[in-house]
Amino acid sequence: MKVNKIKTHELEKCYSICPLTYNGAEHMLVAAEKVNKCLLFDLDGNLEETVWDEPGGVMTMVQIPGSNGEFLATHKFYSPNDSKEAKIILASPKGKNDWAVKTIADLPFVHRFDILTRGGVNYIVACALKSGHEFKDDWSMPGKIWVGELPADLSDINEDNQVKLVPLKENLLKNHGYCRVEKDGVMSGIVGTENGIFKVTPPAEKGGEWTVETLTEDPASDMTFADFDGDGEDEMLVMTPFHGDTIKIYKKVNGKYACVKTFEGSYEFLHGIWGAEILGKGMAIIGNRKGDRDLMACYHDGKDYVLEVLDHNVGPANTRVYKKPGNKLGILSTNREIDEIAFYEIESL
Repeated sequence: MKVNKIKTHELEKCYSICPLTYNGAEHMLVAAEKVNKCLLFDLDGNLEETVWDEPGGVMTMVQIPGSNGEFLATHKFYSPNDSKEAKIILASPKGKNDWAVKTIADLPFVHRFDILTRGGVNYIVACALKSGHEFKDDWSMPGKIWVGELPADLSDINEDNQVKLVPLKENLLKNHGYCRVEKDGVMSGIVGTENGIFKVTPPAEKGGEWTVETLTEDPASDMTFADFDGDGEDEMLVMTPFHGDTIKIYKKVNGKYACVKTFEGSYEFLHGIWGAEILGKGMAIIGNRKGDRDLMACYHDGKDYVLEVLDHNVGPANTRVYKKPGNKLGILSTNREIDEIAFYEIESL
């Protein structure tokens, strides 16, 4: 696959990515993992606004459905060992380079989260990497999946009157991976942990029960879905174990996910991941942050699942495929290990 790097910007420890619909146009947000900025770009990678200068620690950003530029984000998750003050905030545009920020939920070690909509209700699903620690690299206190209803009116929500979140599933070691899926009009969240991969789905009606389904019991750091082989059903690409070096493809066999491909070789510190249909072909754009530090495309060539290097020695933390005007496709990659926000355009397969 041929891609062209069309624009780059420097942002130390750039990390999180989020599309944002704002003032009638599509944009891309990028924020830093450490104490640094959140920036707003157009789809060609031109810098438009600075949303905030700090505190950073942004693992996830998600637009509030139907809003004009309002989004939720994590703040103060700086590392697995420095996230006791992590929280979810609301950012609201007031004018150019003028955004109001307020806390809506204090949630230590919150890493990934999302807004899932069902039955006309918006729900938060939030994944805490762990629940606490007593020393560096202490994993003795597993994480949880937290859920709650996101009020339609957030004007009264603040640090003293926070969104209520309750545990849905507990004892999840290294609760790191997350992606959203939608099937038959129902949104679900897929959560990757050392204990396995779980599918969580909001209630069909307000006040109802959430459901949790185990997809695999194999360790997972991150995962995404795409119809790689074109048979009409998505396979699941999994990076394993936590911040690990192995890429696997799972396919449904008799209704259950089974590993059908393990890539040879070691891909140290796998991290960036996004599944999409690219020029009619199911693919995943992935990366690793140590070793060769490549940005790669995974696809099926008609005979086997293959990996192709798109950019070398960049160290992606997160990736995102997005549509551009004129039937073009872009890739945004936060190349954290070289402090580079990179906008690519896909030229051909």
